[in-house]
Amino acid sequence: MIPSYQTIMLPLLKVVQNGKEYRLNDVVELLANKFKLTEEERKELLPSGQTFLFGNRVGWARTYLKKSGLLASPRRGHITITPRGLEILKQNPKEINVSFLKQFPEFLEFQNLKKEDNSSEERNSHTEDVFQTPEEILEDSYQNIRKALAQELLDRISKLSPTFFERLVVELLVKMGYGGSMKDAGKAIGKSGDEGIDGTIKEDKLGLDIIYIQAKRWQVGNVVGRPEIHKFVGALAGQGAKKGIFITTSSFTKDALEFVPRNETKIVLIDGYRLAQLMIDYNLGVATQHTYEVKKIDSDYFEE
Repeated sequence: MIPSYQTIMLPLLKVVQNGKEYRLNDVVELLANKFKLTEEERKELLPSGQTFLFGNRVGWARTYLKKSGLLASPRRGHITITPRGLEILKQNPKEINVSFLKQFPEFLEFQNLKKEDNSSEERNSHTEDVFQTPEEILEDSYQNIRKALAQELLDRISKLSPTFFERLVVELLVKMGYGGSMKDAGKAIGKSGDEGIDGTIKEDKLGLDIIYIQAKRWQVGNVVGRPEIHKFVGALAGQGAKKGIFITTSSFTKDALEFVPRNETKIVLIDGYRLAQLMIDYNLGVATQHTYEVKKIDSDYFEE
């Protein structure tokens, strides 16, 4: 199990207690070995998929220890223990956490706490038991907002007419870079008239290949099974087509997901959850309410 950033604080301080200067990346590796993390745990990412979870937690532990005066950064990407850090280790603490660090004025200033501000203390008292780093909490909150928005999108879509839904699907594909323009892509909707095909769209702006679309606006619980996928593949074969996208507002059975055509036909299955996520990513049917930018120091700027 990947330890919390607070659990990492004391082992991190001990790793560098010899007073030498360490590269942070080397410290991450040393701590990963100390906690006996598996290869899978070492490679686990934050929800954004851009940062390693364990490395992120070590980074936050480093930040809290620095703000408390227990660690210092002599140069970019390196850390070393301070005299205060050595003194703390001499006290042989059982653990170092947020509550422990509140004894240091620098840390209180970092947390923007004022003893006379009771509301501030109450608001921050929960951080002693927080397992996640602030960045993880932010990312999880963001993902929860996305999930709620995705569900609301599916609820709205379920009330649309089949024609509107088919147009929504094509508009999404256009936003994703298929079909060139909405005007060109929309011409094909409903024109094929073949069983199992709701429309077509160009694979690229030049129209070098055509992708056939099946759009099923089904209620949640009414899953798409293998027979529906098999029928769609048959419809593609009837058109001499080799590429298709099957989109539904519900979900697919295991058999449907595991079905692989024996010929060269390639199909992509998109269920309701993925459809909603794509709509959010490509700003279809949604509008930005607030924008929060998470920034970090530009170390190159401060290099002389």
